Amino acid sequence: MIRLNIKNDVSWFLLLLILALFIWLIRLGDLPIRDWDEGYYATVASNMFESGDWLYLKYHNQPFLLKPPLIIWLINLSYHLGGINEFTTRLPCALLTAVGIPLLYLVGRNIFHTQLPAILSSLVYLTSLPILRHGRLAMIDGMVNTFLILCILSLLKSKKQPLWILGFGIGLGMIALSKGILAIALGGVLGVYMLLSDYSKLFKSNLFWIGLLIGFSPVFIWYYFQINFYGEKFIEVHFFQQNFDRLSTAVEGNKGEVWYYILELAKYSFPWLIFFPGGLIVAWKKRQKNLIKLIATGFFLFLFIITIMGTKLPWYIMPVYPFFALATGYNLSYFYSYPKSFPKVLMLGMSALTYLILGLGIYIFREPQQFIFQLIFFTFFNTFLWTNQKLYKKSSSFITVLIVGLYLSLTLLMISNSWLWELNESFPVKSVAKLIRENTPIDTIVYTSFPYNRPSLDFYSKRQVISQNKNELDILALNSSYLLLEDRKALDFKLIDAKMLGEASGFILISTQKE
Repeated sequence: MIRLNIKNDVSWFLLLLILALFIWLIRLGDLPIRDWDEGYYATVASNMFESGDWLYLKYHNQPFLLKPPLIIWLINLSYHLGGINEFTTRLPCALLTAVGIPLLYLVGRNIFHTQLPAILSSLVYLTSLPILRHGRLAMIDGMVNTFLILCILSLLKSKKQPLWILGFGIGLGMIALSKGILAIALGGVLGVYMLLSDYSKLFKSNLFWIGLLIGFSPVFIWYYFQINFYGEKFIEVHFFQQNFDRLSTAVEGNKGEVWYYILELAKYSFPWLIFFPGGLIVAWKKRQKNLIKLIATGFFLFLFIITIMGTKLPWYIMPVYPFFALATGYNLSYFYSYPKSFPKVLMLGMSALTYLILGLGIYIFREPQQFIFQLIFFTFFNTFLWTNQKLYKKSSSFITVLIVGLYLSLTLLMISNSWLWELNESFPVKSVAKLIRENTPIDTIVYTSFPYNRPSLDFYSKRQVISQNKNELDILALNSSYLLLEDRKALDFKLIDAKMLGEASGFILISTQKE
């Protein structure tokens, strides 16, 4: 793939876009909606689809004040085009995340001024599991990354084409309309980069401020309507509970140690993490000051910001991956040009990773596995085995082998049912949702003995299913209620007037409605 004689940037842009769209869209709608974000956004978007109210977000009959509306608007538009289903729920975010691949290529072309490191950087980004997996979900983080890449590209191209700086403000505004306060953090990071580089003069440019005005006008208008309608409640929930509180406290128990994101990077960025430090070293030696400053701010400064935050969630680290990919791609391009310069530590690291994969496979295959899973492991293991052989021969073709093998392995993973492994953490919602939907009136609240709420169950059942403890269920059972119980012993007393409506996946649905 790397040896393709394609010199035209448009051709590379289209090729990378095709590769990204293929792996992002394949079997996109075959698995159920996941808790939590997917369930929330799908439910709010379906409510918007049915009500026609695009301005005020609703979760069933309650105001949804947690997030800005862009993702809901996009999913709702997708529903209007293709109906309400899993594919149309995920399609907007998947498309936007996939577009980030060729956009990163253009960023690389403007930093490196040569094709090879730009191509390799975009391919590293393409084959990074967190970007692919979260980008296929109806989640904000993948599309935010694409808006961030657009900001960087606009900034870089504005040096020769000043009108491009308008894209910086528009991209930052789209981040604000997607994830609110994150625009401040990412805007601050890029602002520091501008001050450290020769882009600081843009702060005096009228076009820079016009771009910000264009980008943030929809944001300000939407926030004006929300505050005017909901008042202090919106400010308390949206700004404090969902944004500022996350800086100092672990919201909803999502906490972690100071090295939390280092571990996340170590777990999910292999094998590319092996090449990342070398990219920084090579960039320093080659006097790639622009790249060094961009990574110092985009990667290390943002990593520091999320590390000191009280709330820790795996997808908060997503914005570091474009900068990670640029450094890694630059190092790969150096090895491609100077194959004799492979350090021994790199070979040892790849060898250790190969043996680790082999050991993991032996452990996993003690039990019978599906054929697709066996094929994924076979492709993955042989990719690393062949890559090691090329490394020890000091052949630069190890890069092609590694990238092609990872792409094939990840494609097989997306074809399988294993890419969304969180679905195995709890009961399958569709059968339980069908039970609720067929046996309760519309707009009914159902109470359950299950330990926590599941937004995906709300989406599929078209009812709000609220978790309650045993004491609360005891009280509800004495009144007219619909109860979803994990077993018949969830309530101690005999429900003389209760009517059993059905059962599914270990749950029973009962009604204590008075005749």
